[in-house]
Amino acid sequence: MAPGYHLDGRGLYLQVAAGGSKSWVLRYSIEGRKREMGLGSLEDFGVADARERAKKVRLLLADGIDPIEHRRQQRIERLAEAKAAAVQARTFEECAREFHKSQESEWRNAKHSAQWINTLQSYVFPKYGDLPLAEFDKAAVVQALAPVWKSKAETASRVLQRIRKVLNYAAAKDYCPGKDAEFWAQVKLALGKNDRARKVEHHPSCPHADVGALLSTVKASTATSMVKLAFEFIVLTAARSGEVRGATWSELDDDLTTWTVPGERMKAGREHRVPISERAQQILREAKALQIKHGWTDEGNPQGLVFPTPGGKPYSDMVFTQLMRRLSLSFTMHGFRSSFRTWGQEATDYPHEMLEMALAHTVGDQTVRAYARSDMAAKRRQLMTDWGQYVQAAAN
Repeated sequence: MAPGYHLDGRGLYLQVAAGGSKSWVLRYSIEGRKREMGLGSLEDFGVADARERAKKVRLLLADGIDPIEHRRQQRIERLAEAKAAAVQARTFEECAREFHKSQESEWRNAKHSAQWINTLQSYVFPKYGDLPLAEFDKAAVVQALAPVWKSKAETASRVLQRIRKVLNYAAAKDYCPGKDAEFWAQVKLALGKNDRARKVEHHPSCPHADVGALLSTVKASTATSMVKLAFEFIVLTAARSGEVRGATWSELDDDLTTWTVPGERMKAGREHRVPISERAQQILREAKALQIKHGWTDEGNPQGLVFPTPGGKPYSDMVFTQLMRRLSLSFTMHGFRSSFRTWGQEATDYPHEMLEMALAHTVGDQTVRAYARSDMAAKRRQLMTDWGQYVQAAAN
């Protein structure tokens, strides 16, 4: 058959291409426009099939419907239905991981990022990770958290917050309907209160009057000189262990009087300035001398850490925990922040807000913080000096 269009009747043609392939085409006019609609290959549709398909097209034309536009709209609707079906089938775990990845630039550090998703992986994914979002109801939330709601109250409360964030994200992305405040109120009502259980999950702290003597015990121990210096610096600055273990020389001013911890290394994500007492300054000078003595500078300390391991890396928190265990001490490093806070409350007249700022805690609500923009650095310098002198006096 020669290439070209071969009329079957009533606008139906068999189109023969130069290469020999054959397909059906229907030519029609609508609203003064001439159009050409493909009806499939001859290999797939014989003459009878092609005539039947052409008949259906003519029925649409009789109703004033452009069959090409009608077919395009049907395709759009099918795609939308397929997308909706895929969305409805999206599971809680898929959405949680998508949200976690979307927040990549928001995590304080790699540890925080891993901790966030790992809690869901531990307490939610094993039993409810495969549950479609549309089916992730109150029962799923309650049943996932009930086993640890009291026994691991602090962790369970954080997991609840993370579940809520995932479902809010899912609603924002139209993966599922949103959950209102009443939904979450009912979840908490079903789980019951765990405030009392959360309160007992404290960090064992050393009585402030015994901190000086404890430091003397640490100094007399077999720990390395750098570990002893870091340990004492943690106590004197009332900082978190991780903040000190990751401290770099670039965070300190030239006079070693102020340590500025960048927001990405702080729990609250805000920059924190720490006034350094005289003894803490001496510790920094001793740490620098120790690095020079052992060659832990430049290539040996690529991160510029203040308290590096011999390999130039940050110490693990377990180094300090194990040291106290060897000394038969039942306290935690975090507990020394409580020691400082209790001393400030019981033995000084420093205001509550100043003590909270020294610990890098958020003070007041949003309105209060808007008016209290100063971090009281000058006044806190005297506070940290008094703390250092108090500890030193008890150590002698």
